[in-house]
Amino acid sequence: MRPARLVKMANEVAHFYEVQLEPAAAAEAVASHLRRFWSPSMRRDLVSYVLASDGAGLNAIVLEAIIAPSFD
Repeated sequence: MRPARLVKMANEVAHFYEVQLEPAAAAEAVASHLRRFWSPSMRRDLVSYVLASDGAGLNAIVLEAIIAPSFD
């Protein structure tokens, strides 16, 4: 999937949770959502994008979610 699409989708998930939860809880919720609803290839592509671009354009909560232990 195109990185721009992954960034947009991940940011939409983060926005949903960031208005409802504290930042740490929002990051865990985003990690859980991505683990449950995104395919492994989408998650790998997102991580690859972050490594290649330092996460340009991604919400900080998404970046926190990616390093969360529950993201695997």
